[in-house]
Amino acid sequence: MRKDPSEFSVVFREYYRVIFSYVFRRVTDFDITRDIVSETFRKAFVHIKYFDYRGLSIKVWLYRIATNETNLYFSYQKRNKKYFQKLDWPADSPYHQYIEEDRAVLDLELTRHEQFVRISKEIKLLPEKYQEVLSLRYFEGKQNREIAMILGKKEGTVKSLISRGLSMLKGKCNDWL
Repeated sequence: MRKDPSEFSVVFREYYRVIFSYVFRRVTDFDITRDIVSETFRKAFVHIKYFDYRGLSIKVWLYRIATNETNLYFSYQKRNKKYFQKLDWPADSPYHQYIEEDRAVLDLELTRHEQFVRISKEIKLLPEKYQEVLSLRYFEGKQNREIAMILGKKEGTVKSLISRGLSMLKGKCNDWL
């Protein structure tokens, strides 16, 4: 893959949906998620030649990039109070159909899960360190060990962050749960 960039398409096809789902659950906006995931895979493609396979799977590496890009988005929001400019895909683009299909599926999922949306909003109000661990643990179903690898933290730190994050979240959601 390092010598032949065309092989990167295998990585893209295998991990696009899981990375998209992870970012979407943190951001809860289809267009912004699409932009973040695009940047995630662009950075992965550009830097694949530097990826070191020892002790770190490519999936974990992609989650790290996606986490960093999502955090950059939230930081940008805090500083500028503006949204990313959205890309307009032409209707005749070969990707337009796939994007619209994904949008329809995700919109339906959000409509069905109002509670998910409310909890997601409350999670966004938590400090980023809690957003990361709670999203990876409960939305992505990652174990503490894998979360520690993704975030570059000790497993004990992850357990502590999850516990504190859940306590904070329960305090915010007790009124309507």
